Amino acid sequence: MLKKSLVLIGVTAAFYLQAQDISTIRNSIDVYSNTPMVGSSKFNAMVGSNGALGGDASALLTNPAGLGVAIAGDVSATLSVTDNKNTSSLAGSSINYNITKANIGNASGVAAFQLMTESPWKFINVGASISTQSLENYVETGGNTNVSIPKNLVDGSGNAVVGNLAYLGHAYNRYGTQTKFNLGVGANYNNSLYLGASLNMHYADLNQYDSANFGLDLDKTIYSFDKQYTPFSEKSNGFSATVGVIGKITNQFRLGASIETPTWWNIDRIYSDYYTSTDDGLIYYDNFVENRSFRSPMKATFSGAFVPTKNFAINVDYTLGVTKPKYKVQGDAERELNSFFNDSYKNSSEIKVGAEYRIKALRLRGGYSYASSPFDAMTISAYSNNGQAGDVNYSNLILGARNTIGAGLGYDFGKFYVDAAYQNISSKYKNPFLSGNESFGTGYYSGDFDVASPSSVVSDVKNIRNNFFLTVGWKF
Repeated sequence: MLKKSLVLIGVTAAFYLQAQDISTIRNSIDVYSNTPMVGSSKFNAMVGSNGALGGDASALLTNPAGLGVAIAGDVSATLSVTDNKNTSSLAGSSINYNITKANIGNASGVAAFQLMTESPWKFINVGASISTQSLENYVETGGNTNVSIPKNLVDGSGNAVVGNLAYLGHAYNRYGTQTKFNLGVGANYNNSLYLGASLNMHYADLNQYDSANFGLDLDKTIYSFDKQYTPFSEKSNGFSATVGVIGKITNQFRLGASIETPTWWNIDRIYSDYYTSTDDGLIYYDNFVENRSFRSPMKATFSGAFVPTKNFAINVDYTLGVTKPKYKVQGDAERELNSFFNDSYKNSSEIKVGAEYRIKALRLRGGYSYASSPFDAMTISAYSNNGQAGDVNYSNLILGARNTIGAGLGYDFGKFYVDAAYQNISSKYKNPFLSGNESFGTGYYSGDFDVASPSSVVSDVKNIRNNFFLTVGWKF
């Protein structure tokens, strides 16, 4: 996507934010390295913590060995209603934006096949799950007229003049959907050892915009600019595989482990490239098509469960990324991306705790998870609220740590069951934008002229997601 670039050994964060489009970094982690984890309401209420419990097709999202725990067939569908709220604060003012979406977040099923033999192998089970989530994310940030960027221009008489462009506002908009389809098999050995494996197919379809408004002091006109290489759209597909094991240490304690290979993505992109004509000096733009290959981090999950009675179970999962994201090198841009990940990406981790308590046919569930920020602290050149530029160190730049609280209940009618769940997901991060480099042509463009800032404007973003789920299932 980013052709006008520069190869450096040891690319710094400050250079990267000037030389390329920051949304490429964000999507590499937020979309292509984090697949949908929308399961049944039971799974969601326990914040996805089931790596040593299993029992239904949602196990495919963490540990496919959980398929082997099932002793009956099960199919379910889950309605998902998500509310995504971003609050972006800059220079004492804040802008809120809410997006509410509803869709079938998950459909899954497991078929249990009991082996009527004298062998210690008790069950061979087959399961499938498809999860879908919205990628829509809109962040609007107010202006700060203290931030002013000088620009060399030519007036109507052909004279060279210097104008100042005051920053008046910024908007980042991404929308689309992401889907993950899992197909797996699980086995039960002597009701004490469970093995599983799955193949995972991934799909993403997104569109993205990045624009900023500036006011020119020479004519008091407000101009709207688009970030170089935006808007763009991507259609992507990928695949990965997962293997796992669960072992009963005692009747009350279980341990589990699983590992998911990297997801190998094939990304087709259409993007806009703005350029200045050498014939008339005017700015034009064309749409271009390219293909990229991306490899997400490999992940390992370790789990433990305590089941003291048939009425209570608690599970703990710990997931760790064991490799770094990597693009297939096709030019300077991919080299810089890989250098940035090598220098600034840290192997992300997540811990999840979930529990279920049964009162006859009633189920009560809850959970909590914490996912660390995917990036190390970085130093970039940024504007202060009074418009002064200088180096600033940020510990949660681009994406921050994530906290999830889950709660839910369900009722088992025998063959049929109904479950409901609620999740509150919160994160805070520093949102950098505006930075670009005139030499590389990576600033912001309008139909009249371009503008490139050597420093970033950085807003504080608080993201709150309130998710509601309703599952209807049938056991056979």
